[in-house]
Amino acid sequence: MNSMKKYLPIALLIGFILFGLDAFFQSKPSPKNERIYKTVQQYSPYYLDKRFGGLQIMSKEDPEFKEKPTNMTLFKEFERLEKVWGEKHLKIENNTLIILDNNGSQLSKLPLHSKEEMDFIHRYYGI
Repeated sequence: MNSMKKYLPIALLIGFILFGLDAFFQSKPSPKNERIYKTVQQYSPYYLDKRFGGLQIMSKEDPEFKEKPTNMTLFKEFERLEKVWGEKHLKIENNTLIILDNNGSQLSKLPLHSKEEMDFIHRYYGI
């Protein structure tokens, strides 16, 4: 029994570290292709707003839109909103990404240079 008491603090410490690492890896945002993401982000209506109480998701189009997910789900929720937007406003034609507005008119074109960029668009935006 005494030997168990001796190892209990170490076991608890290891348990807390493992739970903390699991939470950290679950809340990490997915990797992004910087060139594509920065260009598309200019046209996306969603952005992260830093407030004293933490981060919240805001919309450029709707001033009433505010989502305050937990820190654990913030990036997953932000990616979900961007994916829903991307399915309606992005399309690919002849290795060129076309960004559309709400009416379906073309805002911008972005040539895709590699298979990694194409894979990123399929994986992140779902198109």
